Amino acid sequence: MDMKWEPTPAPLGPATGRDEVSPDDLPPSAWFGWSEVAWHIPRLLAGLGPLGPRGPENGPPVLVIPGFLASDRTTMDLRRALARAGWRAHPWLLGTNRGAKKDMMEALVGRLEGIYDGRPILVVGWSLGGIFARELACRYPQMIRGVVTLGSPFSGDLKTNTNVRELYEWVAGHDVNQPPFERFNAKPPVPTLALWSRKDGIVAPSAARGQAGEVDKSVEIDTRHMGFAVHRPALSRVVQEIRVFLEEVEK
Repeated sequence: MDMKWEPTPAPLGPATGRDEVSPDDLPPSAWFGWSEVAWHIPRLLAGLGPLGPRGPENGPPVLVIPGFLASDRTTMDLRRALARAGWRAHPWLLGTNRGAKKDMMEALVGRLEGIYDGRPILVVGWSLGGIFARELACRYPQMIRGVVTLGSPFSGDLKTNTNVRELYEWVAGHDVNQPPFERFNAKPPVPTLALWSRKDGIVAPSAARGQAGEVDKSVEIDTRHMGFAVHRPALSRVVQEIRVFLEEVEK
C-alpha cells in the first residue's frame, strides 16, 4: 500500500495543571454503565437473523469483533450497515466475548485465514473487540487493511479508564492488564482509526481517542457506548468515517 497521507495527532483535550485531571481522562460513573445496558435493551431483537457474512460476495472484506459480553448478535446492526455500504461483513463466530483467553489470538488468526481471499481485511472492533483488533494487526499486518476501533479503551491504564474493570476481571478470571497472551500494547503497523464519544457511559473519552503516536486518526461520534453497535444514526456515521479514512490513507 502506497500511503502518502500523514497521520495527524489526536486531540488531547484542554490543557490541565500537573495536579489536575481532565474530565476526558475519567471513566464514567457506574450509574452511566447501567444506563448503557438499559438503553440497549430495546434493540435486542435486532440481533435476530442468520449469522453468516452479509453484503455483496465480491465486496471488500471486513471482520467485526464484538465487545466484552457481546456477541455476533449484538453487532448484527453494525454488520448490516457495513453490508449496505457494499462491504462483505463477517462475524467473528467465537461466541460471547468473555475477555482475553489463552487461544484468543490463534482463533482470530483462524478467522482471518478463513476470510482472506488475497485482499487485505479491514478489522472493526467494538470496545474490547477493538483492543483485540489492534493486537491482531500487530501480529499479522500483512493480512489486514486497517483497524477501526469503536469506543475501545486502548490508551492508558485499563484499571482506571473504564467502569467495568471489576466485572471484567471476575468474568475473565485474570488481571485486566495481564491477559493470558503476549500483549504488544502498541500502534499496529497498519492504518488505524479511532471513533470515540464524550457520551460514552463505559469508557473514558481519552482512552478511546488515543494520543499522538497511538492512532493515525480519531473522530468523535455523537452516541453512547452501546450506540456504536446499535444506534442507526451512529452506524451511518461510522460507515461514513471509515470510507473517508480509507480514501485518505489509500489515495
